[in-house]
Amino acid sequence: MDREFKKEKFETLKIKSSVAQKFKRYSKAISKSQSMSLLAMLEFFEATGLSPEERLGPNIKTLESLLKKRINAVIAIVRDIEKNQTKPTVAMMQSLFVGVELDKKELLLEKDDKGKEQPVKFVERNQMDL
Repeated sequence: MDREFKKEKFETLKIKSSVAQKFKRYSKAISKSQSMSLLAMLEFFEATGLSPEERLGPNIKTLESLLKKRINAVIAIVRDIEKNQTKPTVAMMQSLFVGVELDKKELLLEKDDKGKEQPVKFVERNQMDL
């Protein structure tokens, strides 16, 4: 017997014999006493707000398989976005921010008639900062 209900007395309920037999088989199947089986059912219905007269529609396993299919579809979409959009974009951004060394060419200096080099009059903008 259940320890927490040990001191309580038993009550009788009037139910049909076919229903009683079915309930006894169900109680044995879930390995609980009849009182605990009935209490578990009542608590379930109270907690979920369901009524035994309502039908849930599709089977729970059917709902589970539909959810799994949708989750797999979402995962496939996210992987496709990552593969075709995110990774190439990240690669382009990294190539922009990585310091690509430009070939430093020697400047061509203007020489006067006597072969002397003239001072540079113009400097490229990105070299002014250096």
